[in-house]
Amino acid sequence: MGVLAQLWLPIVLSAVFVFVASSILHMVIRAWHGPDCKGFTNEAEVGAAMRAGNAGAGMYMIPYCTPEAMKSPETADKFRQGPVGIVYLRDPGQPNMGAYLGQWFVFCLVVSFLCALLAAHVIGPAADHHVVFHVIGLAAFMGHGLGPIPSAIWWGQPWRSAFKHVIDGLIYAIVTGLTFAWLWP
Repeated sequence: MGVLAQLWLPIVLSAVFVFVASSILHMVIRAWHGPDCKGFTNEAEVGAAMRAGNAGAGMYMIPYCTPEAMKSPETADKFRQGPVGIVYLRDPGQPNMGAYLGQWFVFCLVVSFLCALLAAHVIGPAADHHVVFHVIGLAAFMGHGLGPIPSAIWWGQPWRSAFKHVIDGLIYAIVTGLTFAWLWP
């Protein structure tokens, strides 16, 4: 745990650097993730239907069915007719970007901390910087880059969007790996 105590600076700085990199990718280079989401052409009607159904915050599946109902001809017809999808709803109100950004930064800290925890167990003090970069980079990529894959497989996130998030994760992993290699005790 002595090495881990010495890693507080790379943990915090890598989280800050990843936060900045993600801000650039999402807010400055708008053409990168801007096209990922689409609006309904009949948004007012869709919103009215959801309000009429008292849909609160949560994850909704259309058509919704239990595993047992998947075998019924009625359910098969619903899937054939479409739409088929997952809809995520939040509580009504203006989005709280401060809370979202705060949660994202905490997530970046957690990924960096877990990378440091792993490295403290597998890399010794005064290790070669290339080894530090590779171990930390791989761990950070698993934390930042692989999460979108299950969303594309199971929840219908478009593969193009998921792939862009994987690339983002690779960028974050490189930033994290370089930060730890630079500041490794």
